[in-house]
Amino acid sequence: MKIISTCLLMISLFITPAKWYSNFNEAKKEAAKTNKLILLNFSGSDWCSPCIQMKKNIFESDAFAQFAAENLVLANADFPRQKKHKLSTEQKKLNETLAAAYNPDGKFPYTLLLTGGGKVLHKWDGLPELSAQQFVDVIKQHMDENR
Repeated sequence: MKIISTCLLMISLFITPAKWYSNFNEAKKEAAKTNKLILLNFSGSDWCSPCIQMKKNIFESDAFAQFAAENLVLANADFPRQKKHKLSTEQKKLNETLAAAYNPDGKFPYTLLLTGGGKVLHKWDGLPELSAQQFVDVIKQHMDENR
């Protein structure tokens, strides 16, 4: 059992965390180049408790991180409130433009699975009541349907 635990620890050390794009246009370019779907997350990283839980329980999980690194382009539009996390004027404008297109009601967290061209395939409104693996399974289902 100790050997298995050690092996799992060693494997987890080699998992490269997936890159999160803060510029949606760059994410779309990467998705087009790699023929991957985009996962777009709207968050309030320093004030939204469900957003913080989603990041910790789903996005930072091994199951999601491994899957996302190989299969998704990740994009985040963050809307922090604390001064120490203040966004640049340019980033704030990018996020507001993206919210106008995909999240006009200002929901947090709000997560969308999109084609590389920006077509919405699935939406998660709020914190999903799913394990990280179940979250990945929903994405896999949409990937299979859109091949």
